[in-house]
Amino acid sequence: MTGRGTGAAVGLAVLLAAPLLAIGLGRAPPDDPGEGMHAEIARELTVSRDPFALTLNGIAYVDKPPLLYALMAGALSLAGTSEAAARAVPALGALGAVAATAWLGARLLGGRGGFVAGAALLTSAGFFAYGRYVRPETLFVAALALGFAWALVGLRDGRRGMVVAGLAAFGAAGLAKDPLGALGPPLAIGVALGLGGRVRPVERWLPLAGVVACVALAFGWWVLAEIRTPGFAWYTIADNHVLNVLRARRFPDEDVPLSAVQFLAVAGAGALPWVIPAAASAVDLVRLRAWRDREGIAWVALLVWTVGVLGLTALSPFRLPHYGLPAYPAIALLAARAWVTGRVRPLLVAHAVGFAVVAGACALAWTSDGSVFMTRVMTAADVAARKSAAAGQEMPLPQWESFRALLGATAATAGIGALVTGALAGGGGHRFHGLRRGLAVLVVVATMLGTLPSVAAALALVATHRSVRSLALELRAAAASGDLVAHEGPIENSGALEWYSGRRPVIVDGRKSVLGFGATRPEARESVWEAADLRRAWESGRRVWVVTTRGPEMSLVPRLPGARLVAASEGRWLWVNR
Repeated sequence: MTGRGTGAAVGLAVLLAAPLLAIGLGRAPPDDPGEGMHAEIARELTVSRDPFALTLNGIAYVDKPPLLYALMAGALSLAGTSEAAARAVPALGALGAVAATAWLGARLLGGRGGFVAGAALLTSAGFFAYGRYVRPETLFVAALALGFAWALVGLRDGRRGMVVAGLAAFGAAGLAKDPLGALGPPLAIGVALGLGGRVRPVERWLPLAGVVACVALAFGWWVLAEIRTPGFAWYTIADNHVLNVLRARRFPDEDVPLSAVQFLAVAGAGALPWVIPAAASAVDLVRLRAWRDREGIAWVALLVWTVGVLGLTALSPFRLPHYGLPAYPAIALLAARAWVTGRVRPLLVAHAVGFAVVAGACALAWTSDGSVFMTRVMTAADVAARKSAAAGQEMPLPQWESFRALLGATAATAGIGALVTGALAGGGGHRFHGLRRGLAVLVVVATMLGTLPSVAAALALVATHRSVRSLALELRAAAASGDLVAHEGPIENSGALEWYSGRRPVIVDGRKSVLGFGATRPEARESVWEAADLRRAWESGRRVWVVTTRGPEMSLVPRLPGARLVAASEGRWLWVNR
């Protein structure tokens, strides 16, 4: 593929993605729990300027590497503390992932295939949602996509420097989210080479310079983090990975894992409809024994990575909805391969059926009372809803009617897609060449583009409903400088409380949290309280405000003498003692 054709494919994919990822980023407040704590960590970093000693609510936070927070702190410093500035970094990460996927697709399939791969990743609803959400996932996916692009093309073309750059990108993935991002992709490439008997010489796909860069980026910051926060390495390796998989953590949080079936269903739904042609490509690669062909190694590596991410996560006892996202660029590329090289009519029939199923499911939900959608679908797709349901609390979600119209719009869009793809499949002639093949895939892309506004609207609805913003602003207006502010329960449940209120609360009964490890450190002693500490402060004569996500029947605050409920909003309560 020429540089001009590759550039055109990447440019078109980026031009398509940029406005969809950027428009309206600042319209909704940070989702709590979810976005708020990540935004607040970045805001605190703008003050401390120490990315190797991250804090949340002033307490050491060591669950994630510093790349997201350093980039967000830079954005907040440049553009001001705002929702749009916070979300700009993950959106740019998503844009980078689309660009890298389109680039690799163009190098392997030509310009059309590159554009289809980039568009497929963008229009995967699960990926698009996280592209507009403050979490490290899209930076992680972008680094993985770039790493595979450089490493696989460099390996195919014998360009050692490109392979080194690919391994460095895998190291950056470790710096974005998890060290497994630095270890898994080279392993997938090694398995693909091993299947074809091409592992040796190892230096060809694991050049020393690349290995050093990968390890330095993924693990080098651990040294400084351990120096700044002793015990970090044990917490990260043993507690957050080994013991987490064994479900025996010393510092557990409130996350409730999905079952294997639920995880695969969520991961597959988030990549619809592109899992359909990707599956066709997988069958074709196995049938052709593509690992025997030098040109097929890249595709086999992408297939191994996809199966590894989804299969190993399904086998693990701990799974969350976003754990399937690292496989999405590979799924998009495999889907593009099917559209470029495969038989179009069977793909159109499969997509017509898939769109019809989606349309029927959404229409059925639209005509229902919403109970199944809210209790089954949302508790599988939304971590916070699942935690609340497991704790016996009301789910922190908008009313069913807020989602009903969005499901109706999605049903209509998918229904039109089913009709058009079905008509194309049943059209005259038996061959799909040139414009007809391009038209077929563009119909699929257009159908998915039509669903993205509903995804963005649903995200904004949920974030606005359960954000701490309204109570935090009320607290900011009512609390005097000498008043004490407390938060009952894990602070990540109201992560943006300090962001909006300007007040740093003490945390009461909140050790089962992402701050569980940080709460054991000496500097957290004055910030993390037990119930008895709150009672003493409550009865001391000082005015005390308490924000809680626990209802009156579960909270300890209503049982304190003279407790007065000031406000209740979006699943939170604000109490004061006088």
